[in-house]
Amino acid sequence: MKAVQFSCFGGPNVLALVDLPEPMPEPGQVRVAVRAAGVNASDWKKRQGLLDQNLPQTLGHEAAGIVEVLGEGVTDVAVGDHVFGFSASGAAQAQQAVLSHFAPMPSGLSFAEAASLPSALETAARALDWLNIAPGVTLLINGASGNVGSAAVQLAVARGARVVGIASPGKQQWLSTLGAEPVSYGAGMVERVNALVPGGVNLALDVAGNGILPALISLTGSASKVVTVVDFPGACQTGVHFSRGEDGRALYVLFEIGKLIATGQYRLPAIETFLLSEVAKAHGVGEAGLATGKLVLLVEGASNEP
Repeated sequence: MKAVQFSCFGGPNVLALVDLPEPMPEPGQVRVAVRAAGVNASDWKKRQGLLDQNLPQTLGHEAAGIVEVLGEGVTDVAVGDHVFGFSASGAAQAQQAVLSHFAPMPSGLSFAEAASLPSALETAARALDWLNIAPGVTLLINGASGNVGSAAVQLAVARGARVVGIASPGKQQWLSTLGAEPVSYGAGMVERVNALVPGGVNLALDVAGNGILPALISLTGSASKVVTVVDFPGACQTGVHFSRGEDGRALYVLFEIGKLIATGQYRLPAIETFLLSEVAKAHGVGEAGLATGKLVLLVEGASNEP
């Protein structure tokens, strides 16, 4: 089978489609014929040598596809089912992949739409769980218009929270449609939030990592009321909690998202698709900050429709 791999660190040009053996699932896992796989910032960070120093490396942590092989003990899906989820081995950008955590695809979604969801959903839900978002709280989200931010906005609103979202002026109408009250980045942001919420925000989530943690601490009154999913150095300096998958993954959200979509409580992100063979192009677009939506790779010759 063909899979994305790199054998040295560098720019997008080090990526190649190589022939690898068909993977086999371990107990509790499934192998899928991949139809679509998500691309995330962690992919190009790995490619640059900023995360894992082992070589060669495959890429891809989220995918959607058709179940081909069941691992021992798997009884909740069958061969031929359409599923989406996570590849613990980080090898989802391939014609075939093993999914370690998965759920049935929500009704009506294309494979590309389903593949765009797992990472953003799990990251957002995990952070909201840590903050204990509940009805009546006011949550401030920094970077609210991005993939993770917009997921967090919608999940928090569905939980009954009032959400204030920090975003650029061009993204504020989008945030309003998601149920957030937008405020702008830049000088005077703290004053704008305080004017919008005179009683103060209860909690804050940072998904942008732009050095804003001290301001979020000031707005909430305590580092214990702030969580970041991107700024590890800032978290170490300020005492803010840094949320990572090892904290306890919020995998339940994969099973819950279909109902939120069906009831109009969750809007899918914009998607920008590339063929699997165009992975280097996708990396270049994402790394340069030019993406117009969630980056998704489509396997050549396979239908994107469910």
